[in-house]
Amino acid sequence: MHRMDQNFGRERGFIYDKFILFGQSIDKYTLRRAPWREPEVILKWIGLDEGKKAKDKKTHRIIIIITHLLSIRVMGYGEVKIRSYDVQIHRAGVEDLERRCEVGPTERAVLFIDTMGDPICRIRNSPMYKMLVAEVGGELAGVIQGSIKIATVHKPPKNLAKLGYVLGLRIAPLHRRRGIGSRLVLELEKWFAANDVDYAYMATEKDNEASVNLFINRLGYAKFRTPAILVNPVDHHRALRLSSKTEVAKLKVEEAEFLYRKFMTSTEFFPDDIGNILRNKLSMGTWVAYPRGENFGSDGKALSRNWAMLSVWNSGELFKLRLAETPLSCFLHTKSSTLIDRIFPCLKLPATPDFLSPFGFYFMYGLHHEGSLSEKLVRHLCQFVHNMATKTRDCKVIVTEVGGNDILRLHVPYWKSLSCPEDLWCIKTLKNEENTIHQLQKAPPTTASLFVDPREV
Repeated sequence: MHRMDQNFGRERGFIYDKFILFGQSIDKYTLRRAPWREPEVILKWIGLDEGKKAKDKKTHRIIIIITHLLSIRVMGYGEVKIRSYDVQIHRAGVEDLERRCEVGPTERAVLFIDTMGDPICRIRNSPMYKMLVAEVGGELAGVIQGSIKIATVHKPPKNLAKLGYVLGLRIAPLHRRRGIGSRLVLELEKWFAANDVDYAYMATEKDNEASVNLFINRLGYAKFRTPAILVNPVDHHRALRLSSKTEVAKLKVEEAEFLYRKFMTSTEFFPDDIGNILRNKLSMGTWVAYPRGENFGSDGKALSRNWAMLSVWNSGELFKLRLAETPLSCFLHTKSSTLIDRIFPCLKLPATPDFLSPFGFYFMYGLHHEGSLSEKLVRHLCQFVHNMATKTRDCKVIVTEVGGNDILRLHVPYWKSLSCPEDLWCIKTLKNEENTIHQLQKAPPTTASLFVDPREV
């Protein structure tokens, strides 16, 4: 489970550094110097005369097709047109591109996204949203999504700003390195500016070189924060044992909103419309944990000295995920835990879910705690959410994202092989204010915590 944005640099396809045609090695640099005309001319130019052609006509036809693809890949064709997403025209093409895209660093878990017939599902719940598509010669070449909200950003004299979030940038492999990604981002920024957005921001893996090069080196985004994405599998066969010394209570929406505004308003990226998030049908509720025997006044007048709270968002209702292949560490854990469980069932080791088939997930957001003993209460709430997830058949992981220096990362259960310890958030000012980004980068956050909007996962 990893950040699902800006992965235009990775997709499965017939793009290699070297090709073997009829036993002859041809590198991509030679191909770029080819006279891009008819496939037969190209074959002859690289030294494949009539006498060297394969006797198998089917094989020869395949080579002709590959040559066509190469000519498109290197030279491109047609004018690039950027337009708004039209569900009637673009849905099938966007879904196909999303299915073929790999998400996440390749050395860890590689994910594919199934939007279940709604390519715009990831931004549909935002206050304002837009999807743009790039077309080349009538063919879908790329997509990008964006959303707008008002949230906390610590910049004097005010702490609220209008933010534009950039996500879901995908470029088809045959159309890469033609500036289409830049065109899409710039067009989205125009929409942000037209709606008086102060800052645009995006998130990606720190080792996604293509994304980092585009946004930071070419488009002027600056590194801002490095939160951690924590992912924990759900064991549907065993519920976790919860401590009898801790009480868990579900809050009413009004109570949850009151507590969030009282204790988290100063948290970076805290959304001004938190009430809309809590009332959304995908928000399953907000729970608090506190020592049994103590009173918890959700009105803020009689709060326990130690307490913790979090909310849960059912992302599996929007889209599904699927692993391209199980990471080696997960595979070894599965085999070893299965063997040990058969020999020593009393140990009750957690089972590894099947990630190769589509699955959903719960996203925990709005994690907050008060008191010297509250970290244990955070872990208790995470275990409570795990047991809740066991009742949802296709929920196979629980995900949250916390600040890079937040002590919560020590108390939230997660698997290292599925998590991303250093996500990368980048930001860009859209109002040409001098030294604004420098001030944001240098100013230490008022708290170590970070509010991750579940609508942007």
